[in-house]
Amino acid sequence: MAADKAYGLWKDWKLHVVVLGIVIIAESIGQFSFTIGPGVVLLLPMLYAIIIGLIVFFTPFISEKQAKNAEPLIVLGVALLLAKIGVIIGPSLPEIIAAGPALLLQEFGNLGTIFLALPIAIMLGLRREAIGMTHSVAREPNVGLIMDKFGMNSPEGRGVMAVYIFGTVFGAVFMGLIAGFLATLTPLSPLSFAMASGIGSGSMMAAASGSLVGSFPEMEDSIVAFAGASNLLSLSTGLYLSIFVGLPLTEKLYAFMMRRKERKNNA
Repeated sequence: MAADKAYGLWKDWKLHVVVLGIVIIAESIGQFSFTIGPGVVLLLPMLYAIIIGLIVFFTPFISEKQAKNAEPLIVLGVALLLAKIGVIIGPSLPEIIAAGPALLLQEFGNLGTIFLALPIAIMLGLRREAIGMTHSVAREPNVGLIMDKFGMNSPEGRGVMAVYIFGTVFGAVFMGLIAGFLATLTPLSPLSFAMASGIGSGSMMAAASGSLVGSFPEMEDSIVAFAGASNLLSLSTGLYLSIFVGLPLTEKLYAFMMRRKERKNNA
């Protein structure tokens, strides 16, 4: 039965034709960048593909059945991305070791957002969706982790995909603006913002480092090197930090906060 269902996904030629058309259109548009104040906004084909896909979803070209057929294919896409990440990490291990303890410790900074984002999500009325939304920055490895543990159709799966899509659409814009703005506003070294821009997303890192280079062109080589090493380190260690620290911490904190909320409501 499962084999017949899987075979049926590949026979859905209309779905594959639509996806192929979206990819061709998005890649033909290419990258586009523009400046807003101190920030550089970089628009990538992935952004166009998501927007076009959302538009097509509300047209007769895609039925509800085809939308459901597309869900398991996301798992396949994430698996290919994780394999690519693993291939990249191996040859770059000497660069990671040479980067020093600052880059090794910077990944723990991502855990701080759990204590900020989770209470806000619960206050807004979200339930277990908040676990998927707040345990990390919700990039490809984290989406794979949530799908593996909870499933695509779980509340946690819906939460992580919501943040993944939101980050894809607005993440590069936010990172590009905030990096240049803070680097020119604060006395901190631009290299610290270069390290902070490597959160495991190529588009966000490119937008943030581009903004920093635009503000400090004389430090271009150092900014690109630190941003690239930081992003590579986040890709290699971020998933393990989420598995062993981030996700368990979020689940325990969620359970604690929900018990307090229920006791308060009962009182």
